[in-house]
Amino acid sequence: MEVKYKLIVVVLLAATANFSCKRDPYRVNVSSVKAEIEVKRLERGLFSINPEDIPARLPELKSDYGDILRLFSLAVNTGDIDDPAFADYLTGFCTDKQNNDVYKLVAEKYPDLSDVENDLEIAFRHYLYYFPEKKVPEIFTCITGFNASILTMSGEPLLGIGLDKYLGADCEYYPGLGIYQYMAARMIPEYIVPDCMNGWALSVWDREAMDYETDNVLAEIIHQGKLRYFMRCMLPNLEDELIFGFTPAQMNFCRNNEAQMWQYLVENDLIFKTDQFVIRKLTGEAPFTSYFTNESPGRAAVWTGFRIIESYMQKNRGTSLEMLMNETDIQGILEKAGYAPQ
Repeated sequence: MEVKYKLIVVVLLAATANFSCKRDPYRVNVSSVKAEIEVKRLERGLFSINPEDIPARLPELKSDYGDILRLFSLAVNTGDIDDPAFADYLTGFCTDKQNNDVYKLVAEKYPDLSDVENDLEIAFRHYLYYFPEKKVPEIFTCITGFNASILTMSGEPLLGIGLDKYLGADCEYYPGLGIYQYMAARMIPEYIVPDCMNGWALSVWDREAMDYETDNVLAEIIHQGKLRYFMRCMLPNLEDELIFGFTPAQMNFCRNNEAQMWQYLVENDLIFKTDQFVIRKLTGEAPFTSYFTNESPGRAAVWTGFRIIESYMQKNRGTSLEMLMNETDIQGILEKAGYAPQ
C-alpha cells in the first residue's frame, strides 16, 4: 500500500466580488448534514506513558490508534509500527528532551480543542453536502519534531495535525529551524482549520494523480485555484486573509492588481512555461512574488488561478464542485472561464 504524508503550509483563497450580489454562491444550507468530529490527542496518549512501559503498552497503542500510529510513525521517521525495533524508536522519540519540552508547550497552549472540533465539523458538513459519497477522515493531533503541520495517508480517511507547527509566530524554536517570520506568522491557532481543509484537498486531489496533459504555469495555477475554490466552499464564513494566508495589505494588492498580474503573465509568455523554476517563483512559498513587486504576496499567481476558477464556475452554472475538482482539461477551463479581469 502506498503511504505518504504531507507538510502543508497553507495557501488559501479570497472572496470574490464578481459573482451576483443577489446570492453568495458559497453559502449553502447544511443544516440537515451531519458530520461528527472528535479529535484524538495522540500526543497525550504517547507522552502520558512512562517511557519504560512503552514496549509493553505497544499492543494497546496499536489497538487504540491503528493507522493513526502508522501515519505518525512515517512523519517522525520511527519506521514501520510492525517492525520489532519500533518500540525502541518510539521510546527514543518520547524520551527526547526537546520533544518533551515541546509537548509541554503544546499541552499548555492547547488544553482543549473544542473550538477546532466545532469548526472542523462545520467544514466537513459542507464537504458532505458537496460530496455525499465521501468519508469524513479520522482526525488526530500529535507533535512531529517540527516535521509536518498536516499529515495525510494516501487512500485512507486520516487527517493529522502537528500542533508543534502551531505554537505561535513568536515560538522560540522556529527561527532555528529556518522558518522565516513571514511563514511563522501563519503558525498560529487560527490557521489550523483552514490548513486541515487545504491538506485534505491536497490529499484527495493530488497534483500528480490528476495527470493533467500539460505541466506548465497555467496547469499549476489552475490546479491551485481549484483547491482554493474548494477551500472557500468548505469555509464560507472565514476571513479572506485566513483563507488565502495573506496579510490585509497583500490581499488588497491582489484585488487591486488582478488585471495587471494577468496581463504580465500573458505578455511575458509565462503561462505556458514548463520550467519548474518559473513555476515555483510564481506559486511557491516566498515573502513576495519576484515577477511582480515587493508589495505582492508570495504565491500571488495562485490568486490568479482562483479567479480563473471563479469565472469558470460563474459562466458554467451546471458544473458541480465535484465536476470541477475532477476536471483535467486545463485549456478547456481557461477557454470556458472567459477570464478578462478589468
